[in-house]
Order: sequence, then C-alpha cells, then structure tokens
Amino acid sequence: MGSVILMQYVYLDNSATTKPCELSVKYTLDALENFWGNPSSLHMLGVLAEEKINEAKKCIADVLHCKEEEIVFTSGGTEANNTAIISAALKGKKRGNRIVTTEIEHPSVLETVKRLEEEGFEVVKLKPDKNGVIPAESIKNAITKDTILVSIMLVNNETGAIQPVETAAAAIKSVGAPALLHVDAVQAFGKMPINPSKLGVDLLTVSGHKIHASKGIGFLYIRKGVTIKPYITGGGQEKGMRSGTEPVPLIYGLLGAVKSLPNLENALKKQKELWNYAKQKLSDTGFVKINSSDECLPYIINISVPGYRSETLLHFLENEGIYVSSGSACAKGEGSYVLKSCGFDRKTIDSSLRISFSRDNTKEDIDALVSTLIKATERLQRSKI
Repeated sequence: MGSVILMQYVYLDNSATTKPCELSVKYTLDALENFWGNPSSLHMLGVLAEEKINEAKKCIADVLHCKEEEIVFTSGGTEANNTAIISAALKGKKRGNRIVTTEIEHPSVLETVKRLEEEGFEVVKLKPDKNGVIPAESIKNAITKDTILVSIMLVNNETGAIQPVETAAAAIKSVGAPALLHVDAVQAFGKMPINPSKLGVDLLTVSGHKIHASKGIGFLYIRKGVTIKPYITGGGQEKGMRSGTEPVPLIYGLLGAVKSLPNLENALKKQKELWNYAKQKLSDTGFVKINSSDECLPYIINISVPGYRSETLLHFLENEGIYVSSGSACAKGEGSYVLKSCGFDRKTIDSSLRISFSRDNTKEDIDALVSTLIKATERLQRSKI
C-alpha cells in the first residue's frame, strides 16, 4: 500500500496527538546519528548518550520546578500511569486498602484500578458535576484514614475540565491518610503552569506526543522522599526505577519539544482568546451545543450537533480536510463515558465531537471548521428529505 499524502488540512485533534515540532525532529535525528551509544556503557559513546538524558531531565525539571532526580523516563503516559498506580497500591497495602479515583479518568488509569479492585482493593470512583469537575466535597468525603492512593487527572482529555487536585492533597493531609497523590497531567503539561510541590502531588505523569514530541516517550515525576518499587525490572536503568536501555533519540526529541514550549502564562491567555472565538462562532450557528464549561483549559472544546451522529460528522469533516475526534482516541468510537458521567443525555453524547487545539491553530482554522459544519448539516439534512 502506497503512502497517503495529505494536502492542505486543518488539524484539530491535538488531544489525541500532536505533530512533532521542528526542534524535536531535529534533536531526534541528531541523537540517531550522533548519540546512539548505550547510556549505560562506560566509554565515550555511552557518556555522550547519558549526557543527553541528563540534559533533558534538567530542562524538564526547570519547567516543573522540581529536581532532576525526581524525573523517570517511561514509554509514555500509559506506562507512567500504570507504574504510579500499581507501585503506590503495593506500597500502601499494609496500611490500608482504599483507592480513590474518578469516573472520568483516562483508560490507562481506570483499567489499572479495575485490576487492583479484582485483586481485593476497595476502589471508590467519584462522579463529576455538570461542568465535568469533581466536587471538592466529594473528594473530602471519599478520603478516609485507610486511603492509600488518590488518582485524579489535572485536565480531562474530553472536556478540558480542570480538576481540584489541591483539594485532594489537603484532604489527605487533613485526615492523616497514608495515601500518595497521583496526578495524570498528560493533557496539562506544556499548556498550563504546573508545580507538583505546590499542588501537593507525589506522582505525576506526562506523555511526549501531546506536546509535539514523538510517541513512545514520557515521564513519571516521583517526589523526592517517596519510595515506590519499580514496575518494570531488569538492568536497573533510571536509578532502578525503570529498567530497559533508554531510548536516547526519543528522550532528546522530548527535550526539543520542551525547549520549544512558549511562556505558558502568555500562551494560555492567547489560547483563551482562540477558545472564546471558537465558542462564539460555533454558538452562532444556532445548532451547535457547547459541552465544555468556560472554566476548562482552553485547549479543548467539546461540542454536540444534536440530530447528527458523531461518526457521520467526523468523516464529513475529514473529507473536507478537517480533523477532529468523536471523543477520546482510546475510546475507539464508543460512546463517551466521560460525557455520560457528567450527566449528558444520549442524543448529546451520540452527536459529540472533541475539538482540541495546539499553539499552531488559528482563527482561520475555526472559520474553516464552522463553515464545514454548516455545509455538513445542510447536505445531510437534504439527504434525509
């Protein structure tokens, strides 16, 4: 099968994955050609490769306001989430049995806690309000003295709702629970300022391909002083926390992506302007329903076009060169459990689309989306007659 060459298109599915940025590609190629040694080797080629890993850790630590030794590279967000949750549960099982999470987590969290539940752990899943936010009172009530792990995402991948992570940290401290606080920051890192120490976070996960790096690379932040056993064992790389020869080209490419991040506070203001523009233009059609709240992270706007199935609209848009999704890419086209948990009706869920931005999107992209949605509804309406 030959290669598919995409002509001009508008990409609005950045929560699924982002296009690798120029510096990330450059650094990846540079490492493939020049820093291909095994970082564990004692000779010069190994030392040069190790230096690139350390350079990446320093840059990430600067962005997170943490220490370099608190960063452990993984194959991505899924591995990082699995590592954090399973390791934390095994660490705490002598002191308690309760795990608190939410109904709207990524499948790499929900499926992992499901496995732990099958093995005898008590799992409490909290429900969001209509804006997609877990109520602070629900978090406080759920965390008890025998809670050993709280896992809550910082930004929801379908609605963009920002979750009250600080509330969870305060509740753990208030009741004196032995719980570690794990935060999935895959949709937040590189888009909003994050300081794990100020948030009270013990474990935090990030994926490279959401911030214009390659797939297959991510990291787990482990707060200094937190001791958990490794999930992947072997040769003892990453100070014993993640065995396996480090993929230096991917790590160095991640460095390129992190170096390319804009000033996050300034970028957030600019992005909010684009989000507001999108909301207004979509609302002005008269047939688009906005499912995301105004307080969400302005990189995601979830909408519905009642009367039209998500997949039908998605493929119509695709044929016109506009790429969006019908929910989380990990849901494989199934109805959104996130919107269902938020209390949306079936018609809204079945017609929902997720539009997710990167720093490269423009108002012209929004205009193209809106005009194509109008064309889609007009043409599909005629086909019904």
